[in-house]
Amino acid sequence: MKYQQLLSITRKAVDEFHLIEKGDKIAVGISGGKDSLTLLYALAGLRRFYPNPFELEAITVDMGFGDFHTDKIQQLCDKLEVPYTVVPTEISKIIFQDRKESNPCSLCAKMRKGALNEVAKKLNCNKIAYAHHKDDVVETMLLSLIFEGRFHTFSPMTYWDRMDLTLIRPLLYVDEADIIGFKNKYDLPVEKSACPADGNTKREYAKDLLRTLNLENPGVKQRMFTAILNADLKGWPTRYSRKS
Repeated sequence: MKYQQLLSITRKAVDEFHLIEKGDKIAVGISGGKDSLTLLYALAGLRRFYPNPFELEAITVDMGFGDFHTDKIQQLCDKLEVPYTVVPTEISKIIFQDRKESNPCSLCAKMRKGALNEVAKKLNCNKIAYAHHKDDVVETMLLSLIFEGRFHTFSPMTYWDRMDLTLIRPLLYVDEADIIGFKNKYDLPVEKSACPADGNTKREYAKDLLRTLNLENPGVKQRMFTAILNADLKGWPTRYSRKS
C-alpha cells in the first residue's frame, strides 16, 4: 500500500467516525509492531493537512522484557517530527516472575493501558490512538461470538470518564495485509515483542480462523466487517450518522 492510500483510508475513518477535533492532542501508543508504526505514519501525515489542527505524542510502554530497542523508533519519530517518550516499567517481572500468571494477557493489557494513560495525561493529551485495524475488528467479533455468545466488537471511539481520555482507532478501515505491505515498502523499524505469550493466545486462534474462512470463502472477512457496520452496535454510529 502506498503512503497516499494509507492517508486516504485513515481519513475516511477519521471523518466518518468524527475521531479528531480541532485542538486535540493525541497520544499514539507505539508497541514497536507494524500496526502502531503504520498508525504513527498515518497520523503524522494527516496532521499536515487535516482541517482540524491537532498535535501528536508518541509513547512506548517498555514492558521490561529486555532486548527491546527503541533507537530506530526514535529516529522515525524525529523524521516525522513527533515527540517520543519511552516509559520504563516492570510489568513483565510482575506478571511472569512475581505472580506467575498462567493467563497473562488480560492483566498485562490492563497494566500497559494504565501506564500509557498516566503518561498521556502528564503530556496533556486528551486522546489516545490505538492501531486496531479491520482484521482486529472482525477477529474480536469472532472471539465474542465463540467465547461469550454475543455479537460484539470494540468501537471506533470510547470515552473513559475516570481518566477523562478518549480512545480512537483511526485504522479501522485498513486491512492487515495492506499494513504488512506498507511496512515492507517503507521499511518500518519493527521491534519484535519479547513476550513469551506472543503468538499463543485466543487472539491468534481467531486470526488463524479468519484466515482459513477467508481462504475457503473469498470475501468473507469484508462481509463480516460490513455486517458489523450494519448492526448498529453500541459505540458504533449508525450508517446515516457516519455519512453526515
